Amino acid sequence: MRPVFAMPGAREFIVLAAAVMSVNAVAVDTLLPALAEVGAAVNAGEDNRRQWLITAYLIGFGVSQLVYGTLSDHYGRKPLMLLGLSLYAAFAGLSVLATDFGTAVALRVLQGCGGGVSVLALSIIRDRHSGEEMVRVMSLAFMLFLGVPIFAPSLGHAILAVSSWQWVFAAIALFGAALLPWVALRLPETLPPERRMPLSPRTVARAIGCVLRQRDSLGYTLASTALVGALFGIVTSGQQLFANVFRAPEVFPMVFGTVATCVALAALLNGRVVGRLGARRTSHLALMGYLLVACIHGAVAWSGMERPWIFTALQSTLMFCFGLMLANFGSLAMARLAHIAGTASAVQSLVINVGGALIGIFIGQRFDGTAVPMTLGSIACGCAALAMVLMAERGRLFQPLAATPLPARAAG
Repeated sequence: MRPVFAMPGAREFIVLAAAVMSVNAVAVDTLLPALAEVGAAVNAGEDNRRQWLITAYLIGFGVSQLVYGTLSDHYGRKPLMLLGLSLYAAFAGLSVLATDFGTAVALRVLQGCGGGVSVLALSIIRDRHSGEEMVRVMSLAFMLFLGVPIFAPSLGHAILAVSSWQWVFAAIALFGAALLPWVALRLPETLPPERRMPLSPRTVARAIGCVLRQRDSLGYTLASTALVGALFGIVTSGQQLFANVFRAPEVFPMVFGTVATCVALAALLNGRVVGRLGARRTSHLALMGYLLVACIHGAVAWSGMERPWIFTALQSTLMFCFGLMLANFGSLAMARLAHIAGTASAVQSLVINVGGALIGIFIGQRFDGTAVPMTLGSIACGCAALAMVLMAERGRLFQPLAATPLPARAAG
């Protein structure tokens, strides 16, 4: 009989990593169908104001990642993971008791601070695996993770069909609570003491400086921020569009799942495409496709021809392009920062998620009973992403990886 504290087998380890990665999708996507009910219960006021229940979580999630990443390099992964999951479950559970809007938003920020621990899922994979095996394990975990956004809205809708909005928060809390004993009993510490880093604010400051000084790092980080902002704009106001305009709130989970499936398919296809075209050409072509589809959708929305099936088709295509861009943009942003990869990726993630959340709520707050603000937001964010990519590439798109200028050490 295997000891309880033995390192989990390969399959269990992958499922555990994917489950930790999924806490944010569960916290956000499960709540989407219940936004109207929660907003009414906590006296959110106007419909657009309830979008802050999503944005508040995303801000807490984005800010906390840098803290978890930095502290876990010094104290180890497991204590931080247990702390984050405890905060996540506790504040999701307390949200059941919220009776006013300010309290509900504050609890969502704190829950997001717990959910930021999901960043450590990638760290524990890096600790245990390297090289091609690490890529394989990450890919398998990511494939499992991508299934959560597809089914989470349907779970929220199903809970509402038989119970109240409080049970949606209860389900989120139970998910986090179920992960706690699993991590506590089945995941040994993956970062041995000899590999731990000293706790140094100078390291964080150095990473921030590198991210800001490196043209490609800054450009692709800001491009990703713009695109994630467009995505969050769709997420925050999509439920209102189907409930208030299309009068079909029951269709929203299926539509959201379809769109999420397209992102997953793009992520699965990306490896093969990048192998042939390279990360730059793949992501730059996807960006052109994104802008084209966003403009078509904007024209449709402006003309008043928007219908649920048109929205689904165009947003699915848009998100397919998004899926081909984001992972590649992340790789290109990290290309010159391998020497500080952990801290630099946490800094970039903070910028992308907090900046994206603020852009998303700005777009969402423009909701006027049509899809026009949402589509204009996608167009504007796509144009901003193109401008940032052009800055990173010095005005030249579709260049192969070999065209990248040499690092300063080799040049000098």
